Amino acid sequence: MSRLFATVSSTDLRHPAGAVRFLVALLLSLAGCAVGPKYHQPTAPMISAYKEVGQWKTAQPSDQKLGGNWWEIFQDPQLNALEQQINVSNQNVKAAFAQFQQARAALRYARADYYPTLTAAPSATRQRYSTNRSPASSLFNGITFNDFAFPLDLSYQANAWGRVSRNVEFYRGQAQASDADLAVVRLSIHATLAIDYFAARTLDTEEKLLQNTVVQYEKALSLNEDLYAGGLASEVEVEQARTILETTRAQLIDVGVARAQYEHAVAVLIGKPPANFSLPPLPLTAPPPPIPVGVPSELLERRPDIAASERLVASQNAQIGLAQAAYYPLVNIVASGGFDSGVITTLFQGPSAIWSIGASAAVTVFDVGRRRAASDEAKAAYDSSVASYRETVLTAFQQVEDNLAALSILEQEAGVQATAVQAAERSLDLSTTRYEGGVTSYLEVITAQNAALSDQLTAVNILGRRMASAVLLIQALGGGWDRSTLPDRPECCGRLPVGNAEVTDQSGKALANNQTRP
Repeated sequence: MSRLFATVSSTDLRHPAGAVRFLVALLLSLAGCAVGPKYHQPTAPMISAYKEVGQWKTAQPSDQKLGGNWWEIFQDPQLNALEQQINVSNQNVKAAFAQFQQARAALRYARADYYPTLTAAPSATRQRYSTNRSPASSLFNGITFNDFAFPLDLSYQANAWGRVSRNVEFYRGQAQASDADLAVVRLSIHATLAIDYFAARTLDTEEKLLQNTVVQYEKALSLNEDLYAGGLASEVEVEQARTILETTRAQLIDVGVARAQYEHAVAVLIGKPPANFSLPPLPLTAPPPPIPVGVPSELLERRPDIAASERLVASQNAQIGLAQAAYYPLVNIVASGGFDSGVITTLFQGPSAIWSIGASAAVTVFDVGRRRAASDEAKAAYDSSVASYRETVLTAFQQVEDNLAALSILEQEAGVQATAVQAAERSLDLSTTRYEGGVTSYLEVITAQNAALSDQLTAVNILGRRMASAVLLIQALGGGWDRSTLPDRPECCGRLPVGNAEVTDQSGKALANNQTRP
């Protein structure tokens, strides 16, 4: 700083050009004196491998990353069509995008402090002085005159001690965090849609199973009625067959309640009134595909919520510097110029020019510890954000481990349950044969029927849980999001990608302002 002042010290500050050069040198000197800690990304808990990978079959090494449209891994055209409507119609995504736009606007507002503010206040007046005013000898008494003025005022708060740059750094971190929050909302909505969709398909599978069972029970009731008419069965056995048939019919009807609710939930997620949407029934037929899990170190780059939390840490770090800048003088540059004349035809001529330029500095001498308190508050907020960041990382690892364990255990359970279903169906066949041969009562058949239906429904529910766990694992892994999609300069406008896709309105137009780079 002293070298710059030494360069200017030989300049005659009484000359306008010299004064300007001095102020420029002063501004350049102060701009490089930002105070406060330099930001370093905080350390986070890390592991070398996931504990619960176990026997879960993950994707092959050639396919270790999820794509942006991660739902395509399930190879379900109906699901793909629904997921594509999220960015166009979902209101929560649109609200999150509007919040991101709001954060960008706040950043641009803060960046405006890098530049001076220029105002103009042109005026035209005609004035007459009293002839009888005191003193009587005044040269202006009784005079009528015009005054035309075109003043320009410039004001600028220097980026001294990083006051402006730290504030911009704070809002830039907030905007980047908002962009990551938008990715979190998108991922959550896409995952919720997939979970609701597979839940509806699970119920479709249950409905199909119950429909087939009702057909079988109707045949069993008809058989018992024929046997009763022939005197080979009792009325009790007929009513037993009727009871299990009607009970199963009631179960079949009850499935419709939950199925309708999931259908309505899917409609809202894609931005449609439930009355205008219908989800065709489609039973589940295949287990979830292998999921590319990757390595734990990638999770910090793949989870948008982790990125958002880290950007908030950077933002709070800037607040510390901003609080510490309050200990140093506040430097303001003011300048004014323009033209002033009593005749409008000579207003913009050289002799009508007026100007002034100056600088001022203000420093707080005593504030009863107010600045220290603000600094301590900023440091505490930073420490809190660091703790939240590390907790977010730990939670992310937990969610991955939870769903890896769920998929691995449910896969084993599905195998055991398949064996149980086969055994129950075989038992039902034997009991039916024994009953038709007159060896046993119909109670044995009913017991076998209940066991078979229960095991079959359990198998269907396990498959549905496996599909939901697969979606939750993908969500826990970040859904193919990548930290590199965060904008380095979110204040710059145009069509900004959100994750791997743009948020659009129903006409397909991107919801971003096509403004020029500042």
